[in-house]
Amino acid sequence: MHPTTTAYGTWSGGRFMHFGETLGEDRFIACIETAYEAGIRTFVTSDVYGNGKADELLGRALRGVDRADYSLVGMIGHDFYQGQRQGSRGYPRFTDPAMRGPGGYAGFIRDATGRSLERCGTDHFDLLMLHNPDEAGFTSEAVWNGMRGARDEGMTKLLGIAPGPANGFTLDLIGCFERFGEVIDWAMLILNPLEPWPAGLSLPACEKHAVKVLTRVVDHGGVFHGDLELPGHQFKPGDHRTYRPEGWVERGMTKARQMMPIAERHQLTLLQFACAWNLSHPAVESVVPTFIQESGDDARPIEDKIREFAALPDVRLTPEEVETVRLIGDNTGCMALKGASKRHATSERPDEWPMRPDLMDIAERYTLGSDW
Repeated sequence: MHPTTTAYGTWSGGRFMHFGETLGEDRFIACIETAYEAGIRTFVTSDVYGNGKADELLGRALRGVDRADYSLVGMIGHDFYQGQRQGSRGYPRFTDPAMRGPGGYAGFIRDATGRSLERCGTDHFDLLMLHNPDEAGFTSEAVWNGMRGARDEGMTKLLGIAPGPANGFTLDLIGCFERFGEVIDWAMLILNPLEPWPAGLSLPACEKHAVKVLTRVVDHGGVFHGDLELPGHQFKPGDHRTYRPEGWVERGMTKARQMMPIAERHQLTLLQFACAWNLSHPAVESVVPTFIQESGDDARPIEDKIREFAALPDVRLTPEEVETVRLIGDNTGCMALKGASKRHATSERPDEWPMRPDLMDIAERYTLGSDW
């Protein structure tokens, strides 16, 4: 089953990523069940969330559901089996030279995928994605031969790439398409009306290489859920959104209100509007917001947000409306992007590395400028 228009990710609920209230195990499972009962048929998980716990809980939630009735998207890429967590940097990528050389990539991919499938209670993914790749993940023949091998062995039907965890990697992603586009079916990118940049730069390349796009963070940290401005709302200590620049909610809501006439014209809620805007880009075929149980006694139940999303109407905006929204939400240059950059003379972090001539050639061919 191919990924469907609406998808649910196991990072929702604050259990494996720190935002809002942390759902207990029973409610976490119940939210997945709510998503299925409401009509959502694609579920996205990553083996590194909770060192396999997210896989396990998703498998428990879908136990008894006919496997042909839902699409399962898995992600592998971090080695939490042999690697040691490196603080906020997380676990090392399996391509870290300290972990193994290219000759060991295929074996790791096969083993990690098999373990994830076992926890999910199934024998195959519909889509397997390379999660948060480092430079080797974007460029290594051995990595993509290993991904192809997992597909050929029947462990997955489709293959994809999910750059992250931060934003950027535009030139790296296009370069990966040019090298390995014949085996890449999907890419998962950050995109929403308040973050049209930089993912928008890579969408033409996705179209060119017939790569379908699943977009995450559609809610923009909860802004498009519409409940961050409730009286008395406060982020809990440790909520990762507290590290954003001060005033980001107010600025986001101000821009969202400017977009509301378009949402109202199509009879869409704020979240449905954000999803429809994403889906109005030709390459985008699926959306996966983050569902958050905000803190406070008056906070809107997370289950209501899931049902609202599941009821997403089949609406697309006109090209003029898409552009109007993009201009309102334009965030160009708001952050230092990850991946290849002229800022780096050496590669000191797993998600930042020096610019290469072949990537500058891509920037020229796709008219993406030279300021990287």
